[in-house]
Amino acid sequence: METELVVIGGGPGGYAAAFLAADLGMQVVLVDQEPRLGGVCLLRGCIPSKALLHVAKAMAEVQHLGEWGVRYASPKIEASALRSRKNKVISTLTGGLAQLAKNRGVQVVQARARFENARRIRLGSVDGKAPRAETLAFRHCIIAVGSRPTVLPLFAGGGSRVMDSTAALELEEVPERLLVVGGGYIGLELGTVYSALGSKVSVVEVTDGLLPGADRDLVRPLHKRLERTFEAIRLETKVVGLEETTDGVRVTLEGADGTKTETYSRILVSVGRTPNTDGLGLENTKVAVSDRGYIVVDAQRRTAEPGIWAIGDVVGQPMLAHKAAHEGKVAVEAILGHTAVFEPRAIPAVVFTDPEIAWAGLTETQAQATGIPYETAAFPWVASGRAQAVGRTEGLTKWLVDPRTERVLGCGIVGPNAGDLISEGVLAIEMGAVLRDIADTIHPHPTLSETLAFAAEVYFGTATDLYRPRSGAGKE
Repeated sequence: METELVVIGGGPGGYAAAFLAADLGMQVVLVDQEPRLGGVCLLRGCIPSKALLHVAKAMAEVQHLGEWGVRYASPKIEASALRSRKNKVISTLTGGLAQLAKNRGVQVVQARARFENARRIRLGSVDGKAPRAETLAFRHCIIAVGSRPTVLPLFAGGGSRVMDSTAALELEEVPERLLVVGGGYIGLELGTVYSALGSKVSVVEVTDGLLPGADRDLVRPLHKRLERTFEAIRLETKVVGLEETTDGVRVTLEGADGTKTETYSRILVSVGRTPNTDGLGLENTKVAVSDRGYIVVDAQRRTAEPGIWAIGDVVGQPMLAHKAAHEGKVAVEAILGHTAVFEPRAIPAVVFTDPEIAWAGLTETQAQATGIPYETAAFPWVASGRAQAVGRTEGLTKWLVDPRTERVLGCGIVGPNAGDLISEGVLAIEMGAVLRDIADTIHPHPTLSETLAFAAEVYFGTATDLYRPRSGAGKE
């Protein structure tokens, strides 16, 4: 069996690359271990988690209506119905991908891929099902095999009560008390889901803040809200021991206030992800792998082995579906001889908690750590008519600006639908816009999107709905 291009991995990066290559006239075979396309993102990550977060958000909004005198009875949770609806969303999307692959003439092969050499992979069986061919020769290859939850040996003692993000999305039960280990976006998102469904959720994070690395101004409103909805948030705390008991898991926590023991119904471990580069047979090629397991690539996603390219989680942070998809397209265009390179000025990140947090470009945390000169301009949503109308005034919109040129360096938003609002900031950074461009763009009223313009006006001291003059206000 031979092909012009083989893509290994059927996630957002893999199928985006395969589909574009087919659109541009290449013969494409897409190899994946799963019986359905979509990868972790669609099958066990982005999509199912956001479907469940939608439920959590709707439940929170119903509770919020009580402030307006509209009250409903306490919800009755049917976990089986939740699972069924979530699975229907996944099936609809995977079915659509299968049809798109068929329409484009992309041959999809379910198999385990392992390099025999730089021009041939062996196709291994999956769950006892062997592919039609044992090997596949190729001219070009794109590796897009993604990542998996990082496993810590310490938590083996918790038995079946210890979950990773994949198991948590199965919703086997709604535990009475849930401990989330890791204050990153995956842990906080899933903690939000389980809290809405009735679990008493606690979070332990080894650093001094949730979402390490994110702008503290953005994290602060989320932290305050989670303090009200979660049972506990323990920072600068780590798990040092655990033991499975008849009624749960006894966990020993060590923090600044000493050592204590708590019993939880279940534990969700969310401490990062590991690239799936092991077991691929990369040692049979010239592909270089870093000491952390990431494949080394250049700006076109080309590896050290001519003809082999790599994209997505396996080439490093940020591990985001939209980043992988963009890399996949760059790799295909580079294979075809185009001058495409992967050099984005901004890759947006979104945390789909309540409130949502989104940012792009330079953050204030990064600027302070690296000494990059910057100025900030922020608009608190308490001064937004739309935010007041919907009762979500904890939000904030923030710009980072080059003080010399007033060029946009970064954008951050916290509040409902922040993930839908951040794209304007991404475009501004990519286009090299100055903050005056944002301030002079007419935004619809009353909307949350106009807070982007209002924050820009704050920089110039001309914000209508907020009196905050600055030195040089009104300058051209």
